[in-house]
Amino acid sequence: MNKVVANASEAVRGVKSGMTLLFGGFGLCGIPENSILALRELGANNLTCVSNNAGVDDWGLGLLLQKGQIKKMVSSYVGENELFEKLFLSGQLEVELTPQGTLAEKLRAGGAGIPAFYTPTGVGTVVAEGKETKTIDGREYVLERAITGDFAFVKAWKGDKFGNLVFRKASRNFNPMVATAGKITVAEVEELVEIGELDPDSIHTPGVYINRIFQGTNYQKRIENLTVSKPA
Repeated sequence: MNKVVANASEAVRGVKSGMTLLFGGFGLCGIPENSILALRELGANNLTCVSNNAGVDDWGLGLLLQKGQIKKMVSSYVGENELFEKLFLSGQLEVELTPQGTLAEKLRAGGAGIPAFYTPTGVGTVVAEGKETKTIDGREYVLERAITGDFAFVKAWKGDKFGNLVFRKASRNFNPMVATAGKITVAEVEELVEIGELDPDSIHTPGVYINRIFQGTNYQKRIENLTVSKPA
């Protein structure tokens, strides 16, 4: 099976308006930058996007928000995006805020074929409104449904041509869970190597989960919120 595609434009082939897309990354760390740029050019809209966050105003998923391509965001943190705030408050964007650990487990469960699970997180809050609850061993839990997507997009440090992936440091955040939960999973990597070059004990995501892989370009090292000390 040849999983290698030439570039991001080829990798996003088949994404259509109205689909649910999953994105790895945390803040601006480990986000599939090239795939997001290609999706912006593709122009598909009315998208439901699942990601820890919505990027910033001019980078990450913020680029898709700029073009009005996202109908709904399922996220756990959205504090660095002013456009996101404006779209939400004006009713142009649906938002489903989800506790961060719950979001990670929803994706992991989706990839594992588990349709739902009980968690104590969110019990007694708006998070639990309209959801089934159950008392187990004297403690109340809320039922959360798993998440899967039509496409999943992840970014890794290294990958081989079968799709085995190695994430570097903090980029090993939501990426491994997202990679398992898409009907079609696209991986972009900083370095694409031949099969057998990766240490089997160092592989974080097995290639069986990956459908398309390509070597990305022009990765940016951005800082979401820069704080510096005053000169002495």
